[in-house]
Amino acid sequence: MTVINPAEDAAKVMGVLEEGGIAIVPLDVAYAVFGGNGVAIKRIFEAKERSLTKPNGMMADFEIFSEVHIVDQRERDLVRAVTDDFGLPLSVVAPFRMDHPIFAECDEFTMERSTKLGTLDLLLNAGPLHREITKLSRQKMRPVLGSSANKSLTGSKYRLQDVDKEVRAAASIEVDYGLSRYANARGISSTIIDLKTFEVHRYGVCFEQISDILKRYFKIELPQPKTAAVA
Repeated sequence: MTVINPAEDAAKVMGVLEEGGIAIVPLDVAYAVFGGNGVAIKRIFEAKERSLTKPNGMMADFEIFSEVHIVDQRERDLVRAVTDDFGLPLSVVAPFRMDHPIFAECDEFTMERSTKLGTLDLLLNAGPLHREITKLSRQKMRPVLGSSANKSLTGSKYRLQDVDKEVRAAASIEVDYGLSRYANARGISSTIIDLKTFEVHRYGVCFEQISDILKRYFKIELPQPKTAAVA
């Protein structure tokens, strides 16, 4: 018996985003909230009480990553190794092609709130709904931009019912898949790595495995965490 339908849910979510709405969706790393235009993005920042200096992330598959991020073959290989060969979620930051067609319809506010110093954060391989949404994002050439579905600095939420009421009140659609795969007591979401400097922007889920893969297969030693961090 099939209990979830990611393809159908992704179509509903994209429909809402195309109309300028806000969607709360379940990802393997945590529940996340996405906005369809600058007005929606602004509402998300307000509901989360999120600093405007903290940029959004963007949903991506390997094809979007390869086309949008300006990186060398080694970086492409390591991202594929982590996300495809080992099946782990990963967020990566790098310079990007602002003239890529996927950003053609983005308003100025959306781009300002989703980039930092010419870089963009892409989240890859974050579960079945993530996969279907990124597929539609690529087909429609429409970016899916947002952040974790929680009040800022309170830690990620792994069940829909745990998402702060102010954030849920802003949403036009919610999808509930129960407990996120990588739920944890520390309230952390995806690991974020800078592909140019290999600085770790966030020590998130699966960091130990990701660090081991980069060291073992690519001779890259990531800096290790000093203290536990809150997403």
